Amino acid sequence: MLKGKRALVTGASRGIGRAVAISLAQAGADVAVNDIKFEDSCDELTKIIEGYGNRVGVYTADIANRQQVSKMIDEIAVDFGGIDILINNAGISPKHGGLKKPIYEMEPDEWERVIQVNLTGAFYCTRYVAPIMIKGGWGRIVNISSMAARVYSPIPGAHYCASKAGIRGLTWVCAGELAKFNILVNAVAPGRIYSQMMAEIGDEYNREILKTVPIGKFGEVEDVSSLIKFLVSEENTYIVGATIDINGGRAML
Repeated sequence: MLKGKRALVTGASRGIGRAVAISLAQAGADVAVNDIKFEDSCDELTKIIEGYGNRVGVYTADIANRQQVSKMIDEIAVDFGGIDILINNAGISPKHGGLKKPIYEMEPDEWERVIQVNLTGAFYCTRYVAPIMIKGGWGRIVNISSMAARVYSPIPGAHYCASKAGIRGLTWVCAGELAKFNILVNAVAPGRIYSQMMAEIGDEYNREILKTVPIGKFGEVEDVSSLIKFLVSEENTYIVGATIDINGGRAML
């Protein structure tokens, strides 16, 4: 499905990013994985990707840093000979005792860091990858938004919700500007997905949230990665500028 394609997945050391990197490799893509740090998970992830017979490159960079992003993209383009797929997945959602701080207690530094990573980081990556895709005449970009961008949640916090709503707007604009180059840009908006970020909330709150999910269960990272695998494939020729919900029916819009 993706044989010969070259993908960059940001925030790939765990959770959805890790699952997406593996899923794209399973489909035949060579994968560049990025995170601000990898620790012990790096070796395991690279072995899994290499096990499918694909090239893999590990690139440590803070996507909120423009210079680091530019350098990383240049290195990947040289190492892989181009970039066909970009998954803007990296994101943070600071918690304090499992909960967010209300707007009247939130530190401005925390607000700025979340916006820089979740939204500005996606802009930087798209900004520097787009010319490479334009030159190649083909591209697929998927941005990770959130259900929190569509409906109020008492948990993620103003900075996270605002950043993920911004991702929706960024997706629309980029989709409109890049479609003429055969670069299709879309977003996915996960609800509650089993991950480390979800675990940070705590069992008590998650049990209450589960009561509001019509399907009666939380999602798995593979629910997200399988959809993304389709969106970045050549089978997708007409989905452009969409934000697709993956939330078990918790928010039906």
